[in-house]
Amino acid sequence: MTTLRTAAQDPFDLPLDRMFTYRLHMLGKLSDPSSQHAYVQETGLSLSDGRCLITIGSFEPLSVKDLARRSNLNKSQASRAAQALVEQGLVSKTESVADGRGVVLALTPAGRERCAAAHALVLRRNREIFGCLSTAELEQFSALLDRLIAHNVRA
Repeated sequence: MTTLRTAAQDPFDLPLDRMFTYRLHMLGKLSDPSSQHAYVQETGLSLSDGRCLITIGSFEPLSVKDLARRSNLNKSQASRAAQALVEQGLVSKTESVADGRGVVLALTPAGRERCAAAHALVLRRNREIFGCLSTAELEQFSALLDRLIAHNVRA
């Protein structure tokens, strides 16, 4: 087992429970069960369907490939979620003019209403999860996340 080292030696060489990826994963695991329950109770959707609905509403029109990328799902998960949302009448699926084999996803009027409820839920969950941070800390954390994402997109 690795011992805690000073930042001058190697700031990444930490015990497992202090590693950044471990703690990010832990935060997700701590917040997902509450979020899943809230999605079902407040929107009638699963967590992944709710996230896909919000993603479509935020970036429509989207292909299934774009939905997968923007919602951090693999293409088969995004396809299943999109189909479930279509079957519930929340999303429309039309043929893509640009790609005859592809489809374009967009919210229906009912989907817009459900998306607004899901957005309110996400806003509340963000306040619950990150509410211990000050406005300045939230801005700094957001900037650091943007930087980490940009760094890893190129990696």
